[in-house]
Amino acid sequence: DAGAKKADLPRRVLGKTGVRVTMIDQGAVRGQAVDSILPFAYANGVRTFDTAKVYGTEANFKKWFERDAAVRGSIYLITKDMPKTPSQMIKMVDERLEALGTDYIDLFFVHGLGDEQTLDTAINMVTSQEFKETAEAIRKSGKARALGFSTHHKDRAPIIEAAAKANFVDAIMLQYRPWLDKDSPLNKAIDSAHKANIGLISMKQIAGNFFGDKPTGNILDDVKQRVPMLAERNLTPFQGLLHAIWTDERISTICVSMRNFDQIKENVDAARRYEPVKAADLKQLRDAALAHNPTLCADCDGRCMAAARTTAELGVVTRYLTYHQHLGDRVEARRLYAELSPEAKDWSNADLAAAREACPSRLDFAHLLAEADRHLA
Repeated sequence: DAGAKKADLPRRVLGKTGVRVTMIDQGAVRGQAVDSILPFAYANGVRTFDTAKVYGTEANFKKWFERDAAVRGSIYLITKDMPKTPSQMIKMVDERLEALGTDYIDLFFVHGLGDEQTLDTAINMVTSQEFKETAEAIRKSGKARALGFSTHHKDRAPIIEAAAKANFVDAIMLQYRPWLDKDSPLNKAIDSAHKANIGLISMKQIAGNFFGDKPTGNILDDVKQRVPMLAERNLTPFQGLLHAIWTDERISTICVSMRNFDQIKENVDAARRYEPVKAADLKQLRDAALAHNPTLCADCDGRCMAAARTTAELGVVTRYLTYHQHLGDRVEARRLYAELSPEAKDWSNADLAAAREACPSRLDFAHLLAEADRHLA
């Protein structure tokens, strides 16, 4: 009750949707805790919620709406599915509505665009006349008020760039870090999408010991020493990262898989106390992150594969390891790993030292890929 009385969180407009979404988006949470996590996030001011067919959490939203019908009209609800052609979205939207127990979805995403398509197919998916006409029909029906896609693929820069040029989508959720080089293809693609008034949602922004997922040693103390701004603002390292992402005004909201009450309270506090991060502080935060063995490269564009002279999907494999080790999605991580081709998993002849040197996040591939074989194979 006390939490419910707190003021709503700060909001930003989500591109051409015109909707002001809370700057924190409650991401996917699996397991029994989800039934308490959702209302707790809501009571603390979160009004943007993310789910998907593959997460298996839509039924939890349905139960929540049945318990409290007023909730549905006061949140921005995002869900996702994996169509192979744009026209399949019509049936999929109906299926998601049934699973969620609602008569409309605020934002429907094509899930993980590029993961199961060639680059050309992925681009065509969101730039074709078929997508345009299907999206218009779905919006007109009122079953989904906005449409777009999520992507963490190494080729997401050209996918986003093409989507911005066609401008048929309303929003994009992308793997992101706040220290992108301004001349990088991904940063330029984000610019193009922002100029096209496409709403942008950050995801997959944490992974590794830097943020305390493994409570060993004095990692967090070391980070605070490296980044004086954290102590000056009384922020944890992850709260500092959130402030850094929000400093990029192109980003409307940050999707975070908040898995317990403490994480929700910490992130909500960060949103309420947000102040832009100076360039010098951002550089210190970046350097501290790279110094503490990240397991996922949010800037991945495949340059590690090229440097290693391999067809192994180094960035994808380490991302799946992150799901397993840091997000607790162990079954899903093993399923996704099993679906990779043998070539995508065979790093035996790769030059991993060259891959690490080329990687923007300096991932320790020799260690991480061995861990992936141990946990995921």
